[in-house]
Amino acid sequence: MLAVEACGLAKRYGGGLGRAPQDALRGIDLAVPRGAAFGLVGPNGAGKTTFVKALLGVLRPSAGEVRLLGGSPEDPRVRARVGYLPERLALAPSWTPLEILESVARIKGLRPGRAALLALLEDVGVAEAANRRTRGFSKGMRQRVGLAVALLGEPELLVLDEPTDGLDPLGRVHVRGLLARALARGATVLLNSHLLAETERICGRIGIVVGGRIVREGPLEGLAPPPASWRVRFEPGADEAALAAAGFTRPGGDGIHRFGGADAAALNAALDRARAAGALLAELAPEGTDLEAVLAEAVRA
Repeated sequence: MLAVEACGLAKRYGGGLGRAPQDALRGIDLAVPRGAAFGLVGPNGAGKTTFVKALLGVLRPSAGEVRLLGGSPEDPRVRARVGYLPERLALAPSWTPLEILESVARIKGLRPGRAALLALLEDVGVAEAANRRTRGFSKGMRQRVGLAVALLGEPELLVLDEPTDGLDPLGRVHVRGLLARALARGATVLLNSHLLAETERICGRIGIVVGGRIVREGPLEGLAPPPASWRVRFEPGADEAALAAAGFTRPGGDGIHRFGGADAAALNAALDRARAAGALLAELAPEGTDLEAVLAEAVRA
C-alpha cells in the first residue's frame, strides 16, 4: 500500500504585468510505499517545497492528483494522520511549546494528556522550555518545537521540509534517532532537505527534482554510476613499493591510496597482492558515488 501518490502533478503561477507564467511543477509522478524513508533533493528553485505543499493541500495544483495514506490530503481524517514540519516555521511568539502542542492536539482530535506532551518535548530536547514563551527562542529551539508538533500523535506519515535547519551536528544526530524510531514503528518519512549527507543517512530512496520534474528516482546505489576509482587506506607500515606494484597509487597528504577502475575482480586481486605483501586494509570506499555527485550529474544531464 502507498503512503504518497502523485500523478501528473503540475503547478503554474500566473504572470501579469508583462511577465510570463512560471511552471513550478511540470507533471510529477511519484509513489512512496508505506514504511519507507524517501528523500527529495535538488537545486534551489527546483520545485521541491512547492511539491511538498501541493502534496499536503497547502496549495492547489494546476493539474494532477494527490493521495495521502489512501485518501485526499484535504480530508481532515487524513490530515490527522500526517505530521508536517514546514520549511519556514512560524510559532506564535506569545505561546509556550506546551500550549502549542495542546492546540495542535485539539485540532487533530487527540487527547494525549499533559504528561505525554511533556514527554514529547523531552524527546525533542526542549522540555526545560515547555512553559516559556517562544518569543525569545533560538532558531534551533524553534525547530525542535516544530518537530514535536510534527511527531504529535505518532502520525503514519511524516512530511519534513528541512527538519535539521538551524540545528548543530549533535542536534542533527538526535533528529536522525527520532526519525529512526518513527520508521521502526512503521511510519513513512518524506524528507526534503538541502543537506545531502543527512538525506543520504536517513533515506533509502531518493527523488531528484530538477526544473519542476523528478528526473531520477530510486535507491542511491541504483542512481549512482559505477565508481571510476576507489579510496583505500592501509595501516601504517605498509610497503609502498609493494602497494605500487599491486596497482595502488602512492598516498597524498591524506594518507589515502587510490585504485583506478570499476572492475571488482581487479580490485580484489590488487588487495590480495597488497595483503600478501603484509599490508593491512583499514578503509575502502568508492569515489564519486555519494548523493552530492549523483545530484551534480543529474543537474548537468
